Amino acid sequence: MLEAFFNPKQEGSSVRTEIIAGVTTFLTMSYIIFVNPEILSTTGMDRNAIFVATCVAAALGSLIMALVARWPIGMAPGMGLNAFFAFTVVGAMGFTWQQALGAVFISGLIFLLLTVTGIRSWLIAGIPQSMRSAVAAGIGLFLGIIALKSSGIVVASQATLVELGKVTETGPLLAILGFFIIAALDALKVRGAILIGILVVTVVSMILGVSHFNGVVSMPPSIAPTFLQLDILGALHSGLLHVILVFVLVEVFDATGTLIGVAKRAKLIEEGKPNRLGRALLADSTAIIAGSLLGTSSTTAYVESASGVQAGGRTGLTALVIAILFLAALFFSPLAGAVPVYATAPALLYVAGLMMRELVEVEWEDITEAAPAALTAMMMPLTYSIANGLAFGFISYAVLKTLTGRVRDVHPATWIVAILFVIRFAIV
Repeated sequence: MLEAFFNPKQEGSSVRTEIIAGVTTFLTMSYIIFVNPEILSTTGMDRNAIFVATCVAAALGSLIMALVARWPIGMAPGMGLNAFFAFTVVGAMGFTWQQALGAVFISGLIFLLLTVTGIRSWLIAGIPQSMRSAVAAGIGLFLGIIALKSSGIVVASQATLVELGKVTETGPLLAILGFFIIAALDALKVRGAILIGILVVTVVSMILGVSHFNGVVSMPPSIAPTFLQLDILGALHSGLLHVILVFVLVEVFDATGTLIGVAKRAKLIEEGKPNRLGRALLADSTAIIAGSLLGTSSTTAYVESASGVQAGGRTGLTALVIAILFLAALFFSPLAGAVPVYATAPALLYVAGLMMRELVEVEWEDITEAAPAALTAMMMPLTYSIANGLAFGFISYAVLKTLTGRVRDVHPATWIVAILFVIRFAIV
C-alpha cells in the first residue's frame, strides 16, 4: 500500500531507502524536542505541555507534508522564531504567551492566504538575495547570543554591556563541552550529532548533580495547559501587528527557501518537470496554524531534511516516517524534562554558526546591498529583536538605493515592507 501511494520506484528510491532516510532526518532534527520546551518555557508556559505540543506539531506538519505534497521534508517548530516569540515578544515587549500564540495563528492565516493567491511567490521574487541571506545570518547571531547568555559564557556588564562570564564554572564548561562534541561529530558526518551532544551533556550533568534523572519513558504528559490557549483578539493589539509581519516575513524567507532548496537537491524541482511546490507551501502554511492551536511557535520546513535526501529519500514516505518517530518521542518526556539549559545552549550555538554561513551570499562589493545586509544581521542580536533587524535592513535598503539613483532596483515588495516598518516606528 505504501509503495502504491508514494510510488518511490518512480523517483528512483525504494520503501527501505525511504525508511532509512526518514530515520536519518529525524535524528538530525529531533534536537528540537529538547530545545523548544527550554526556550518557550521561559515565557511561563508549561514545559511538559510544550514538549507534547512540539512533538505533535512536528508529527502533524510532517504528516501533512507526506500526504499532501508527498515530499521528503520534515516539519517542526522553527529555530529563531521560537526565540523571538519567547525573548522578544513575551520577554522584552511584555505581551502574554497567549497573545503571542494568537499572533502566530494570525500569521499562519495570512501565510495561507499569500500561498493560495500566489502573492507568496511574488514576495519571494521581490526580496533581494542579500537581504534573505542577511535575515538567516542575523537570526543565527540572535540565537548565538541567547545561547551564550543562557549558558553563562557571556554575562551582562555595566561598562561594556556584555563580557565573558566565569567559564571555569560547571555550567559554562558543560556548554563548551557540548559544543565541541556536536561540532566534532558533525565534522565526522555522524548522524544526529546535535542530539547526541545534548544527551551526552545531560548524562554528565546528572552525574555532577546539575540535573536529576527522572526516568526515560512514561505516558505523555497533558497538553491541556497550552492547547487552544491562544488569545487571538489580544494579538490584534497594535503593538503586535509588526510582530505578525515579522512572523510572516521570516516564514516566507525560511520555509520557502528550505522547501525549494531541499526539493532541488532531491531533483523534485527541475526545469520542465511537474512538481508539487504549491502543495508543499500549502502544507507548510497549514502546519503553522495547527502548531499555534497546539501551543507552540511557528512550525516550518527543516533544512535538516537535506540529510534524508542525501540518504536517498525522494517521496512523502520519508516525511511519514519522520511523523511516526515524532509521535514515538512523546513517550520520552521524563528524559526531555531532565535536559538542562547547559545541554540545549550548545545546540543553539552550533545551529547559530551554521546559519551564519548565509553571509557568503551577500554581494559585499555593492555597498547598497552590503550595508543593509550588515545592518540586518547586526541589529537582531544587538537589539535582541528580529523585528528591529528586519526594519533597519529593509528601510536602509530602500533609502540607499534611492539616494544612489537606483530606485528602480527596489522591487515593490521591498518598498511595501520598508514602508510598513516605517509606520511601525511612527506608531510605537
